[in-house]
Amino acid sequence: MAMALQPCPLPAWIEIDAHYPAEMAGRRALLAARHAEVFAAQPGSEAMRAETLALLADHLATHHPAWFRRDGGALRNALTDERWDLAAPPLDPLEIAGRLVQEDLCLICPDPAGPVLEAAVLCAPSRWRLAEKIGRPLLAVHAPVPLYAERLGAAVDRFMGAIQPGRVALRLNWSVVDDPALFQPWGRERSAGHAAITPGNAAERLHLRVERQTFRRLTASGAVVFGIRVHSTPLARVVAVPGAAARLAAAVRALPAGMLAYKALGGVREALLSCLDGAGREG
Repeated sequence: MAMALQPCPLPAWIEIDAHYPAEMAGRRALLAARHAEVFAAQPGSEAMRAETLALLADHLATHHPAWFRRDGGALRNALTDERWDLAAPPLDPLEIAGRLVQEDLCLICPDPAGPVLEAAVLCAPSRWRLAEKIGRPLLAVHAPVPLYAERLGAAVDRFMGAIQPGRVALRLNWSVVDDPALFQPWGRERSAGHAAITPGNAAERLHLRVERQTFRRLTASGAVVFGIRVHSTPLARVVAVPGAAARLAAAVRALPAGMLAYKALGGVREALLSCLDGAGREG
């Protein structure tokens, strides 16, 4: 249980890769059909939502000029052939921000009771529901995470108050899941299909899900933009990397019982480890 933060160069704040067209199409579809599940904002968060879009537009035009450029008071996205009016946004500014990048964007605001999740566009939840977390302090948001309150809560709250504008911090979080979909709001208790996962098919049936999490302070509002970019990789591709199977097996074995249950790995642990150990021997 550690934050394991590292500095992130400013140009690398936002990832754009070959998955951009497909992932952005998926985000647009979710925002059209399931808007209440993937977008939420507390009253009073209007200024930080607008500031997020302004900062993101400047960043994209500066660091990804081949794909994003200013067009008067608008931002043109050459990857999707869209033009967004920044002076008079046709949608909520935070939603537009979520339609520009593959990252989910959560806005966390300082509060005497602890940093609060004030707004978010969340199209790739890792088995949690935005409606259940919006408007709550981070300690409550992370209540289901084993040992969070005892070992991480105070450190996370201090970090959220200390991060300086102009800097980006980064950390990674991982899980192994039985579904490659990015949009996974259902509960972590999901175990349907676990019995069908065996050492022989685990490499094809399971996926390593990694969250690339970034933190950046907004200068005017003081809120923190918490970015979450999800990468889902078939386990078969992971174990093909020399040494990866052994490292992942060690990480799974190191999980306490509570964290194993939280990551919903109890039902597949033995099949997963047998697969990883076999791949490690072959490698």
